[in-house]
Amino acid sequence: MAAPAFYANPRAAAEVAREHQKLVALAAEYREHDKLVREIAEGQSLMKDPAADADLRELAGAELPALQQRRDELHRTILLAMIPPEPTDSRNTVMEIRAGTGGEEAALFAAELARAYQRYAEGRGWKIQPMSSSASERGGFREVIFLITGQDVYRQLKFESGVQRVKRVPVTEASGRIHTSTVTVAVLPEAEEVDVQIDPQDLEITVARASGPGGQGVNTTDSAVQILHKPTGLIVTCADERSQIKNKARALTVLRSRLLKQRQDEEHAKYAAARRGQIGSGDRSERIRTYHFLQNRVTEHRIGLTTYNLPQVMEGDFDALIAALQKADFEEKLAILTGAPLPDHRQRGNDDE
Repeated sequence: MAAPAFYANPRAAAEVAREHQKLVALAAEYREHDKLVREIAEGQSLMKDPAADADLRELAGAELPALQQRRDELHRTILLAMIPPEPTDSRNTVMEIRAGTGGEEAALFAAELARAYQRYAEGRGWKIQPMSSSASERGGFREVIFLITGQDVYRQLKFESGVQRVKRVPVTEASGRIHTSTVTVAVLPEAEEVDVQIDPQDLEITVARASGPGGQGVNTTDSAVQILHKPTGLIVTCADERSQIKNKARALTVLRSRLLKQRQDEEHAKYAAARRGQIGSGDRSERIRTYHFLQNRVTEHRIGLTTYNLPQVMEGDFDALIAALQKADFEEKLAILTGAPLPDHRQRGNDDE
């Protein structure tokens, strides 16, 4: 970092500076941990010394629990810091939410879930940029895509990908029966041009007139953009902006993020295959969470966690769920590093409980 040419590449310099900051903090934590280990050993030795003053032995015994607790906390923090971070953890995130089974009720819940995630993002000081949306007849979303920018966005949200289920009496239900609907959530790390190289010849770009609620500028210009990536068959459509250039830029952002996620999934396939036999595949085809409105319950099926604070979750309070998922992920990674058996976080019993 002291080299004269260090800042010639600002992006690389920023990455090294962040890594240096983390290592400085890790070294400080290790020194504190090492000091606590010595203090605990001295305290234990003092307690066993019959020649020591009785008051000193009592004081050492009173201090030991707090010292041991702090040592254990630091031990866990240091182990977590030593696990190699995923390079995309600090990235901004493209979130895609789509209505699944359940018709209009699924579209309504997709809109509520999108609002909940946006409230969570706002609470952390992140910024939200709409990318694309397709509204349903009753004001829900068949599909909504938005970009979240801020610090460590992907690290916080990456476990939200999957099929999320809602059980409640829909507003469309006259007889009061409980319906079950699903919504799919995809969380994609924002990709940059250096991450994914796209050959323009691999793209088929078409434009059309954007539909909208009416007013000036609607249906007067070919602003909606659809991009087909021919090698993979991925299709992205953006029509939220009146500018064709802006819609094309946003569509390319989504496309690059999907291609990056696809490449990551392929790289992780071998690890996932070994993991699947012990804790399930965890892919997007599996139901990951249930929101049961009549029971005020949210159940996270991957780790068997149930909370009874559904209204708060729907207002964006995902902290407990995300912290528990991160803890489970840490335990799995730690088991892999140490060669211990992988922990089984699957829910016991019936998923519908």
